[in-house]
Amino acid sequence: MMDARKILAAATLGTALSANAATMDFSNEYNDKSIHAQGDAYFIEQVEQLSNGSIDITLHTSGSLGFKSADHFYAVADNAVQIADSLAGTLGGIDPIFLLSSLPFVVDSIDEAEKLYHIARPQYDKVFADNDQILLYASPWPASGIWSKEMVTSADALKNLKIRTYDKNGTLTFKEAGAAPALLSWGDVVPQLSTGGISAVLTSAESGANSSFWEHLTHYTEIRYAVPLNMVHMNRATFDALSTEEQEAILEAARRTDAHNWETVRTRLAQNYADLKAHSVGIHTADSGLASKLTTAAKPAIQEWLNSTGDVGKGILDQLTSE
Repeated sequence: MMDARKILAAATLGTALSANAATMDFSNEYNDKSIHAQGDAYFIEQVEQLSNGSIDITLHTSGSLGFKSADHFYAVADNAVQIADSLAGTLGGIDPIFLLSSLPFVVDSIDEAEKLYHIARPQYDKVFADNDQILLYASPWPASGIWSKEMVTSADALKNLKIRTYDKNGTLTFKEAGAAPALLSWGDVVPQLSTGGISAVLTSAESGANSSFWEHLTHYTEIRYAVPLNMVHMNRATFDALSTEEQEAILEAARRTDAHNWETVRTRLAQNYADLKAHSVGIHTADSGLASKLTTAAKPAIQEWLNSTGDVGKGILDQLTSE
């Protein structure tokens, strides 16, 4: 049995290890029930295990540090926060490559979305590296659909529909389709629903379920619009200050989390739909008219993205369809 002196020595050692641990803050705009926050918690667990506790990361969800996804890029670059989980499309003004995953109707499945991510990963890595950051891993959403007060299954239902979009691609597409889109960050969505500023939301069943959208909206229409990505990125100087062993722990944890997140998203929709049904949300499929309308309306956004990315963008999409 351990005597009092050994107990005290062990406690002192534990305190010393904790005091010497590299401490980091991790910002996420979404709540702790989201698929992204859960993936980030998994990453932190892996880091703790692989580093033997020498790295201490605190996850701050629901935008509690005061940062929205659109703020994260420069917040991490400036080391105001060391790691962040950011919706890629909100970074489209920094580089159009970040609008790739939310291009409408470019992929039709999680498998295709993962393939697209791996094709484009070197380009993502380059933009982060050029801005003193490291891309750790991706955090994919289930496919985006339409949450609404009134059922939206036909092309006519889009006319003047006040719908929240999450980036430039969605705003261009839904405006072209005859809706009245409003580009809003996640933290502004529920307040706008509460005041009637919007009556529909372009997002996944996942995000709506996590935010109890059924308190405001009673319909969800599956349109397979896109499988957008969140990007988890880290300040480069903070990474460089770690020991070689700690750096490898971060990178290995990131590799594990990347694989974990893609597997998780494949099974999430069934859980989301069960939650919607339990709260009497109608789940619908777009009719051929709505599908055709949106597919046609998406073409200008896709073309604008191709124009802005040139040979790089064309090469990525060509590789997606040729393999």
